[in-house]
Amino acid sequence: MDRGDIHAVSVAAMQDGRFLLVRRGRAPARGLFAFPGGRVEAGETDEETARRELREETGLTADEITPLCEMTIDGDGGRRYRLKVYRALQLHGTPVAGDDADHVGWYALDEMRELPITASTLAVAEDMEAGIGK
Repeated sequence: MDRGDIHAVSVAAMQDGRFLLVRRGRAPARGLFAFPGGRVEAGETDEETARRELREETGLTADEITPLCEMTIDGDGGRRYRLKVYRALQLHGTPVAGDDADHVGWYALDEMRELPITASTLAVAEDMEAGIGK
């Protein structure tokens, strides 16, 4: 990872053919739908961050999360995000938007294609639905 990269994680969850998404209430990606996630804080592991962000942004917890993929995303102002995506299984709780998410919901892939959504989120969802990365 380049010293200037921002280390972040996100959590991809699919149940009954629908994906858990939040709409970002703050920059970066304000107003865009994405998987719950955020920056890794000092002293946290990637998995700890994934669990924390899932809970803070959606009110949900997961029994199991497993690494799915990694990517580099170019952001605003020349920033680059090194993003590790986790797959969450067996979610618990009632989804409630919190932290920097102003909306949370479950969406089918066809619905996602009609939303203002980050390209990386849509690409990961398409791969998951196609069975890539299992």
